[in-house]
Amino acid sequence: MPTASRDPVSGVVLAGGLGSRMGGVAKALLPLHGRPMIAHVVDRLRPQVQELFVNANADEAPYAAFGDRVVPDEIPGRPGPLAGLHAGLVNARHPWLLAVPCDSPNLPSDLGARLMEAAGRAGAEIAVASAGGRIHPVFCLLSSALAQPLGDHLLGGGRAVMRWFETRRFVVVDFEDAEGFANVNTPTDLANLEAASPAGTRDAG
Repeated sequence: MPTASRDPVSGVVLAGGLGSRMGGVAKALLPLHGRPMIAHVVDRLRPQVQELFVNANADEAPYAAFGDRVVPDEIPGRPGPLAGLHAGLVNARHPWLLAVPCDSPNLPSDLGARLMEAAGRAGAEIAVASAGGRIHPVFCLLSSALAQPLGDHLLGGGRAVMRWFETRRFVVVDFEDAEGFANVNTPTDLANLEAASPAGTRDAG
C-alpha cells in the first residue's frame, strides 16, 4: 500500500453526471461569478494535486481547458459517481487519487492534505470527508491500487459509493466548515451561490 504521508496525488473532477435536477444541462459549465462553475473547482483542486483529470461523458471539448486530460467512464451505461472514481483510478499515474464533484466551488483548500494525513494515520485505503453532520462520499482520497477492485465491483452491478467504501479500509475525516461542501443540485442552489461571495474570497477548512 502507498505511504500516505509523502506520495504524490492525482486529482479528478467528477463531471460525468446527467444533471437531471438541473434540467439535463452540464452543471460543470453553468456560469458562476462570470466563469464556468468547474473553473472555480479547478482553482481549488489544482494546487493540491500533481495531475488533474476531468471525468466527463459528453463532448470532451468544453472540458479540455480545465484538466490535463478528459477521462470518460470506462464502465458503460453511465452507472454514476463510482464510475467516475474508477475512471480517475485507471488513469492515475500517482499512488493516490483525490476526487471532488464539479459543483462545489468552495471546496476546502486543505482537503487533500487532511484526507492524506488521516489515511496515513489509520492505514486506510480510502479517506472520505464529513461536515455538517453528514458524510460527503465524492470528496475522497483513494489508493490507486483500488482500480481493479472497483472495476470488478461496478461490473458486478455495484453503484452506491458508501456501500463500496464500507467493503474497504476507510476513514471518515471531519471538517468544521460545511459551506466548503455546498453543491449545486437545483437552480435555487446556483442562485444562492451566485449571491454569495466568489469562491476565491473565502477559505473553507
